[in-house]
Amino acid sequence: MAPSGIITLITDFGLADPYVSIMKGVILGLNPGAKIIDITHELAPGDIFCAAMVLRDSFAYFPEGTVHVVVVDPGVGTDRRPLAFLTDQYFFVGPDNGVLWPIISENRGTAIHLDNASFFRHPISNTFHGRDIFAPVAAHLSAGVDVFNMGKVIEDPITLTLPRPIQEGKLLKGQVIRIDRFGNLITNIDEKTLKDFLGSSNCTVTVGPIRVYGISSTYGDAPVHKEVALMGSSGFLEISVNQGRATDRLDIQGDIIGIPVVIEKRRPRH
Repeated sequence: MAPSGIITLITDFGLADPYVSIMKGVILGLNPGAKIIDITHELAPGDIFCAAMVLRDSFAYFPEGTVHVVVVDPGVGTDRRPLAFLTDQYFFVGPDNGVLWPIISENRGTAIHLDNASFFRHPISNTFHGRDIFAPVAAHLSAGVDVFNMGKVIEDPITLTLPRPIQEGKLLKGQVIRIDRFGNLITNIDEKTLKDFLGSSNCTVTVGPIRVYGISSTYGDAPVHKEVALMGSSGFLEISVNQGRATDRLDIQGDIIGIPVVIEKRRPRH
């Protein structure tokens, strides 16, 4: 696979500090022709699961040969390994803390422990591997360096628990796994699972105090400021409010991620 020269970045660094720009500077210092794309830097600090979901949702829309870099790394400076994962279409680079696990578990490829320090920036900080390890590795990969020269193949990358929907009779139980900036509740119930469960039946969707009848096609199928359930662009069921925020309808103190979503089969309305 030939590199495209494109490098994407997903981090929890935010934009108030210089960390993202520093990573870009390191990359461009090694490969001035690299094209750097920001997917997001607004993840909650240390949110490995959300970073993994964002990567899974976005990576396939980029040209073959893209290098995808994820730096959400609460274990930076410890003995956690820096990791690369190579498929037949993409390179992935990040800490071995589970953030790459959805990609590894759902795609054929090779995991590599990045232990060849000649491809790192020196001295290596114990607090900023994004600058000193992941950025330079990405730059070298985008310039055509063989990833197999950067480390050793491993068979035991760190896993990440991915919650799966569970069917119990007439109920399909899932959970909220992500919230986007519009306040939409994105679930772990994918389109195929939902279709297989419902067949020709209709349903009600319940999450907290929100209760929606049926699955719609668009946000506009619901009246303004009313709740709606539909398949989102990532292929997963989401609960939304037409011109509003579903998160504002939840009477929940604390974290919304992980709250139950229940689909109940119903006879179609006539």
